[in-house]
Amino acid sequence: MLLAAFICAACGLVYELELVALGGYLLGDSVTQTSVVLSVMVFAMGVGSLAAKRFTHRPATSFALVECSLALVGGLSVLVLYACWAWLGRYQLALVGLTCLIGLLIGAEIPLLMTLVQRVRREEAGRAAADLFAADYVGALLGGLAFPFLLLPHLGQAGGALLTGAVNAVAGGAVVLWLFRDEPAPRTRLLLWTGCGAVLAALALAAACTGALERAARSALYGAAPRQAVQGSSGEIVLTGPRVPVQGGEPLRLYLDGRLAACGSDEYRYHEALVHPALAGAGGARVLLLGGGDGLALREVLRHSRVGSVLVVTPDPALPRLARTDPALAALGGRSFADPRVRVVTADPLAWLRTGADPGDRFDVVLADLPAPLRAARAEYHAAEFYGLAAARLTADGRLAVPAPAGPGLWTVEAGLRAAGLSTVPFPVPGDGPACDPAGSGAVAAVLLAARGASPELALAGDAPPPRSLTESGLRAAAARLASRRPDPLPPADTLLDPH
Repeated sequence: MLLAAFICAACGLVYELELVALGGYLLGDSVTQTSVVLSVMVFAMGVGSLAAKRFTHRPATSFALVECSLALVGGLSVLVLYACWAWLGRYQLALVGLTCLIGLLIGAEIPLLMTLVQRVRREEAGRAAADLFAADYVGALLGGLAFPFLLLPHLGQAGGALLTGAVNAVAGGAVVLWLFRDEPAPRTRLLLWTGCGAVLAALALAAACTGALERAARSALYGAAPRQAVQGSSGEIVLTGPRVPVQGGEPLRLYLDGRLAACGSDEYRYHEALVHPALAGAGGARVLLLGGGDGLALREVLRHSRVGSVLVVTPDPALPRLARTDPALAALGGRSFADPRVRVVTADPLAWLRTGADPGDRFDVVLADLPAPLRAARAEYHAAEFYGLAAARLTADGRLAVPAPAGPGLWTVEAGLRAAGLSTVPFPVPGDGPACDPAGSGAVAAVLLAARGASPELALAGDAPPPRSLTESGLRAAAARLASRRPDPLPPADTLLDPH
């Protein structure tokens, strides 16, 4: 019984982590998803414990029903949520509903298990509770470690949840039915065994259909069958469009975690705005690119003949690998990763700035081609601490360029740069549409150019071909119009402890 409690606790924590991780992948906001899942699940567990008191007179039968239901709901939860996200757009409502149902079933386990343990070994309630909770907590440790190190990397989100459901059904339903086979009547026992087998069959069928469901969901989500779909370390990377670009045909589109990250027809507007003004006023020999794993900002950097070296620090190795090997994405990026001036480091940019970089290493230009903040998500890349660490990597006359969201978020980013001791000049990305939106959320609309000392002058360098979307006069006029809307005082800066 304690072994069954141990395994069921591990399965319960895996379900919880699956919901948290999937929410972070699909919505890009792990803080909100974690808060919703934990709070709703703990509340539902309390309600489930109270409700289970009514069923303790037949604990073995009730526990078998609870575990088979939990195995089915928890095992299918990832596929159900993915389908809701792709087809219905009601992901958060489905997340709350499934979290509540799983929490109710997990909460019902403890009162029923306590009753069963005391039937096996008559002892005082305190000692029985100590044994049961020890098995439960150690099982949770096993589930918590198995999820990131075993299930997720080897089986993925859906496969890990389905396998967990199968283990849950066997450990919770079958073991209890075998140990307490005399409790239910023969007909009830047969129905319970049949139900347990039906749950295992349903999970096996779902595993067989997972690939087809994913393909159908992607087609519905992206409007066409994805040509490439790669699971990166921080989410799914999808390419649509032709393998070989055709003039005037469907453009290549790059999606990160379901959000449009680049559109081949006009992505150059954002990347030109991020890169060219920054390289115009600095020495330009050494460039640090934080993010930029798609190679598109790197393409613009390498247009400048005086650039001697570029260090790319990207958190996900799958994206640069795809940018090298996919013909359409490699062509769009000008095969920039093949340039001998480029060196790639796989690391989280914030962690690399803090501990991974050579303390004496300095760069003429630092470009932060990183996701825009979405509520509390990705706020670490737009915090004053991040900007301070990036500024510490600049030479005396170096420049830092970062994307900024539309609306009040623009001035929050500027406040963060100024809190890091930098002077700033904001200017809008020309035009609108996917090119202005590296996060795919419709929020990125400007670039902030920053430097030590006086505010950096907006210009374009002569060592690169003229950008398609920028002119010096247009840059300065757009920057002046944007500066006229700057609030006084600026809003508080984002920090790691206080993200807005």
